[in-house]
Amino acid sequence: MSRSVSRKRKNSMTSSVRYWVVLSVIASLFAVMAGRALFLQFFNADFLKQRGNAQALRVIDVPAVRGMILDRNGQPLAVSTPVDAVSANPAKLYANPDSWKPLAKTLGVSYSELKAKIKQNRKRHFIYLDRQVLPATAERVMALDIDGVFLRREYKRYYPLGAVTGHLVGFTNVDDQGLEGVELAYNDSLRGRPGKDQVIRDASGHIIEHVSNIKRAADGEDLVLSIDSRIQYLAYRSLKKAVVEHKATSGSAVVVDVKSGEILAMVNEPGFNPNDRSQLRSSRFRNRAVTDSFEPGSTVKPLTVVASLENNYVTPATILETDGGKMKLARYTIRDTHDYGNLSVSSVIMKSSNVGAAKLAMQLENKELWSVFNSVGFGKLPQSGLPGEAKGAFSHFSDWRDIRRATIGYGYGLSVTPLQLVQAYATLANDGKQLPLSILRRSDVPDGEQVISAKAAKQVQHMLELAVSDEGTGSNARIPMYHVAGKTGTSRKAEGKGYSKLYNAVFAGIAPASSPRLTMVVVVNEPGAGKYYGGTVAAPVFASVMTGALRLLDVAPDDISDDRLLIAKRVNLSSQEGDR
Repeated sequence: MSRSVSRKRKNSMTSSVRYWVVLSVIASLFAVMAGRALFLQFFNADFLKQRGNAQALRVIDVPAVRGMILDRNGQPLAVSTPVDAVSANPAKLYANPDSWKPLAKTLGVSYSELKAKIKQNRKRHFIYLDRQVLPATAERVMALDIDGVFLRREYKRYYPLGAVTGHLVGFTNVDDQGLEGVELAYNDSLRGRPGKDQVIRDASGHIIEHVSNIKRAADGEDLVLSIDSRIQYLAYRSLKKAVVEHKATSGSAVVVDVKSGEILAMVNEPGFNPNDRSQLRSSRFRNRAVTDSFEPGSTVKPLTVVASLENNYVTPATILETDGGKMKLARYTIRDTHDYGNLSVSSVIMKSSNVGAAKLAMQLENKELWSVFNSVGFGKLPQSGLPGEAKGAFSHFSDWRDIRRATIGYGYGLSVTPLQLVQAYATLANDGKQLPLSILRRSDVPDGEQVISAKAAKQVQHMLELAVSDEGTGSNARIPMYHVAGKTGTSRKAEGKGYSKLYNAVFAGIAPASSPRLTMVVVVNEPGAGKYYGGTVAAPVFASVMTGALRLLDVAPDDISDDRLLIAKRVNLSSQEGDR
């Protein structure tokens, strides 16, 4: 019995020792942990704070605000509005598959598409889920409170006039890079320079503190164009109406200020709205007025007359025989639409005689005709500042045979863009002085270069007035209370080694004729409703736009009398001056 008591006492003592040993170990561990905590809290706090910040500290880009594009009167043509991009940490999002379906529904994307995107990028720390979302959508996304999903500020381009200035102004991509038009041509100055901020993000990726600005963002510069949005709208409306009415495939129109060389309007059809990304197809956003060339037809006959006048082969009153409206040259026959009989040089322009123009060209040396056409800009880039400019096709005179010189004389065998043709007419209207074209508003007008004598230019201006009289081919271009000078053109389109049955209807004009201020070129491509002459398809567009433009610019009327004898008198006076 004593042994049993002794054994119990011994076991009790052993248990007690074990208890105190365990308790001591636990107490020691707590003491160590408490000591470590105190040490970290009071002696190593700064180090821990730095390590913690390093885990959450990020450098983010601060987008610059792209500069506005304005018309000459301060009307906005392109502005940037703040929007958000829905971004995510795909590693965190991958761990929460239950959130994918509501997120996909809110963003308006398919669940399978979002799922694939998350899985493909699950080892990354940042992706865009959607760009430039509407504010309401951004709010709904954030209301889901999904770990790893956050917003990132960016800017979206908006074009107040939509399709009216679509081809001219162009557009940007989702990263604010200019892709077409003025947006592309002046991208470097418009886009500015992005900055950088140092921020702290929480575990979900939300910014909880802006630490510092590392580099300040520099906003882009505003750009003031030469365009007058009022005239731009008139041109857009009138051209669109003509293209629809005549069932044409396309059309272009350009208006230039004769006195400054500034482009006041430039439109094309079919158009596109740069605010609607679904319309951004290359076939629609090409600026045809700058890029597309065509054979100008009779609109270049005034330049053939200029070459003849400059080289003293004729005067405005010189009589030419049109040989019954036909002219044989080698195996080719040049024809007029009617037998005009004998015509003065002035009447060659008024009646638009191909035979008369060809005869004038055949009197000239190759170089004499080439020099005038080249001096007004044919075969050269207009240098307007717009991207995609084409220089057309105008071969060197050393390659010309007689038939080439004859056909160039009435507008075949060469091609020009609407921008080149309007520059040529602006030179004629400016008494032979050529000013460089500009898409930017000018504060000072450059001196320009006298490429045609003022005398010859004035004589041709008077002839172009006759072409818009009742007896001329351009009577539909007349404007109430203003004298107009201009020339129609109807050219067949090249096809293979010959010409098709499709046409370009063209009109190039100047107003007011007595003191030129504006010049305009209208090209309607492949009219298919029966009418195809420049005088019936393109000339009315000129009249419609110019009627409004001259009044908007407060240009004084010059049509005091509609007496055509007054025009003829001016032509005769010019002829007498030439004889002297």
